[in-house]
Amino acid sequence: RVCHMHRLYELDLDLCLKCNRIGASRLVELLFRAASRLGDGLLWYALMAGFPLLYGGGGWLISAHMLAAGLPALLVYRYLKHRTLRPRPCAVAARVQQRTRALDEFSFPSGHTLHAVAFSVLACAHFPDLAWLLVPFTGLVALSRVVLGLPRDETVESLARELGIARHLDKLPETLSVGERQRLAIGRAPSH
Repeated sequence: RVCHMHRLYELDLDLCLKCNRIGASRLVELLFRAASRLGDGLLWYALMAGFPLLYGGGGWLISAHMLAAGLPALLVYRYLKHRTLRPRPCAVAARVQQRTRALDEFSFPSGHTLHAVAFSVLACAHFPDLAWLLVPFTGLVALSRVVLGLPRDETVESLARELGIARHLDKLPETLSVGERQRLAIGRAPSH
């Protein structure tokens, strides 16, 4: 079982690194930063405010649906976030490059992606002509989480070098000895 989980972890890390490298171009980074920022809620709030202005009663209905979907999505997101406790890629893979600030410690699920998908599905169900804009935007929001990476803590890396465990930062805990796990925990502690 550990072997299969390790293989899954390696595939996940490989995909993460490939996506993260896309953001090396300044123009690409700016595009994904903009999508991420708009995905923080700005676009969705603007749409919810704009639908009633543009479409009257039908606009109020879709705005109400989006609000009604947003609350359960937020509750599911928070529940899963605190139950899965999946660390962000930068916390376990020093090779993931910093391109944006992390909002919290854990990476799964992405609240940005969850809400972008929920809101886009609802908006496109009511107004299919918006699909050309919202579907690609939702894809950008989802990819932005990986392309932008998250902050690497240089303190962690320097401590890892001092503790002689830098080579273990990208490894699964199950593959380390008890002593290596303890030293790795000490090295990561300042970032939490």
